[in-house]
Amino acid sequence: MTISPIDMGQTGSPQAARVPKQTMDGEVFLHLLVTQLSNQDPSAPMDTNDMIAQTTQLASMERLTALADTQDAALAVQQRSAAAALVGRLAETDAATGIAGLVTAVSFAGDEPLVTIGGLQVPYSQIVAVRDASAPVSDAPNAPVDPVAPDAPVEPAPGAADTPPLTA
Repeated sequence: MTISPIDMGQTGSPQAARVPKQTMDGEVFLHLLVTQLSNQDPSAPMDTNDMIAQTTQLASMERLTALADTQDAALAVQQRSAAAALVGRLAETDAATGIAGLVTAVSFAGDEPLVTIGGLQVPYSQIVAVRDASAPVSDAPNAPVDPVAPDAPVEPAPGAADTPPLTA
């Protein structure tokens, strides 16, 4: 009796290739521990202190992983809150992008919030300066502004005329 080979038409689809795990988690650790215990030398069993140390390391690893996940979530919430607070304010991007203007919208569709400035969407991380839209704009860089009367000119301090302005 001859047996015919199995072809793709008989099984429907090929079996998916097994993809190895790229991260160590509790499941992998326990699998390694059980393998280690089942293959140990009966005349020299594993020390109880070593087993407790390994179990403690597993618990620490799981807690650190949970803490990192919590911190990532907290950072995302803080970024979203900060980006939403920019609506209605004037924002400026880094020199490479060179976009400045009124923030009209914020999008949370991707991993990082996108801020709409003058109709252009800019990643939140590229914003380098923010100010209130009602704040006066000065023609001179680094010009002092009187907080009581912002429109009034401010006289420079004695000797300040000789000092060059700070540049970034």
